[in-house]
Amino acid sequence: MAKVTDAVAALAQPVVAAAGCSLWDVEYVKEAGSWFLRVYIDKEGGVSIDDCEAVSRPLSDALDEADPIEGSYVFEVSSAGADRALKKPEHFARFQGAEVEVKLYRARDGRKEFVGPLQSWQDGDVVLEVGGGPMTFTRQEIAQVRLYPRF
Repeated sequence: MAKVTDAVAALAQPVVAAAGCSLWDVEYVKEAGSWFLRVYIDKEGGVSIDDCEAVSRPLSDALDEADPIEGSYVFEVSSAGADRALKKPEHFARFQGAEVEVKLYRARDGRKEFVGPLQSWQDGDVVLEVGGGPMTFTRQEIAQVRLYPRF
């Protein structure tokens, strides 16, 4: 599916920029028997419904014209969200020092979830400050890394 997401990202980039936003991520996933194409956008000060609409309409037209996906799918444009997933090196660089949640595939020390300030990211390995000291999680054990907003 990487080729689909790359093709959609290439189509989305200029549309998103024209709307005054930045492209955060593109997902193409199957859920409950249906395919979903999700484009996540970001903007300083937050993304509004108007921003999503400003991207959705022209991008939908561009997708119809380029037709990079065979078959039907549900198309969505939304904010990356306050609890956005961190996936790319630039995501980790931008949020170094921010509080994040690391979810693991298998429990470590009886836990599968750890929260703490992001100290570093290197080749998929993540270092958090947990319990007053650094804790390293390898790419192989990490299921997901997300921002951890406190309200």
